[in-house]
Amino acid sequence: MKLTFLGATGTVTGSKYLLEDGGKKIMIDCGLFQGHKELRLRNWKGLPVNPRDIDALLLTHAHLDHSGYIPKLVKAGFKGPIYCSEATFDLCKILLPDSGHIQEEDAERANRYHYTKHKPALPLYNEKEARDTFQYFKPVDFGQPCKLTEELEFTLHRAGHILGAAFVRISDTGGTSILFSGDIGRLNDPVMKAPAKIQDADYLVVESTYGDRLHDKDDPTEDIERIVNETAARGGTVVIPAFAVGRAQAIMFYIHKLKTEGRIPSSLPVFLDSPMAISASDLLCKHLNDHRMPHDLCMDVCGIATYTRKVEKSKAIYNKNNNMPKIIISASGMATGGRVLHHLKHYIGDERNTVLLAGFQAGGTRGDRLARGEKEIKIHGQMFPVKAQIEKLDNMSAHADYGEILNWMENFNNPPRKVFVVHGEASAAQSMKDRIEKKFGWQADVPEYAQTEEL
Repeated sequence: MKLTFLGATGTVTGSKYLLEDGGKKIMIDCGLFQGHKELRLRNWKGLPVNPRDIDALLLTHAHLDHSGYIPKLVKAGFKGPIYCSEATFDLCKILLPDSGHIQEEDAERANRYHYTKHKPALPLYNEKEARDTFQYFKPVDFGQPCKLTEELEFTLHRAGHILGAAFVRISDTGGTSILFSGDIGRLNDPVMKAPAKIQDADYLVVESTYGDRLHDKDDPTEDIERIVNETAARGGTVVIPAFAVGRAQAIMFYIHKLKTEGRIPSSLPVFLDSPMAISASDLLCKHLNDHRMPHDLCMDVCGIATYTRKVEKSKAIYNKNNNMPKIIISASGMATGGRVLHHLKHYIGDERNTVLLAGFQAGGTRGDRLARGEKEIKIHGQMFPVKAQIEKLDNMSAHADYGEILNWMENFNNPPRKVFVVHGEASAAQSMKDRIEKKFGWQADVPEYAQTEEL
């Protein structure tokens, strides 16, 4: 058994792992690189393995940094099955076409306004190519062992984090097992169920997004209450760049709670301006077993916002006749693309307004630059002054922090032979490695890009 790390090394994006065993090639996760330009350029480079030679793909969950490269992989010749949970497939049916559509729009805009050196600019893949991948998806149930090859089988276990998120445990006939954590959810998340307790694996590939940090223990409702009320009192608007899957729904949960308890004005308009987030919200009430909310509460939470699917309705939110205080939740979560960019262009230059960053911002993203206090931000080839108040919540992450990950690891009955620490910025991954070695005495390694390990 051999494992090659093709992404999520020194970064929280581009998750891809190639497992080879008995002449078979299995890919675990197939994500887009995001953030710094040198990382994004990897999306355009070919993989060190021919996609036609990959026998199957296993997905931990649907976020684009784990699934967004699938259309490119299929476009390059992959024709194998894509195994994942049912909710992950449902989310991929939303996320992947949206990703292709946004790339088409970005390329068209870059060509129209000539802010690219590429002649012409092209999308990595388009919406149709994304939809063409659906025929290869094979949803499976949690906890049900599934045959992968003659020598390999896998099982999905709930990981929390978002709808459908899974730990992927692969074992061979010789008894060797490897567990891929994907993204580990919070142990006490108010919406998502806690991650499953895993008791054994010979090898562990574990995320380290917050490997050097503990989450703020304060209740995020208090921060959101303060930010919303202060902004509304100034006559301003709160713009919340939010991941369409998971974060947008969590924000609506907290806003519903605040309105229900009378802590923010019940009449304050709330807009969910993201077709993808709207579709993901609809799925929340379909997959009730994936989270803690009963059906009636789920319906109330999803009904707290006005949904704007059409472009005309989106534009109406920020037209001249609609400058009253309000809350706008829009994708993408790191402000790398999507409709939120149009809202930022309109609201970021007014000191009455607030941009609320509600989660991790990868290095090099527009959200990261805002969090670092940059005074000008480039959007669609133009520079915009940053005068709005910038707030960042460190207590809303859907990722476990290092303390929660270590607590989750305590469920192992026997130490893994080796732990591979991935999906973290370099300092976070190294810190996670050091903490694992100090607490458990387990052998841990921070792999480099394209590193191969014999298991």
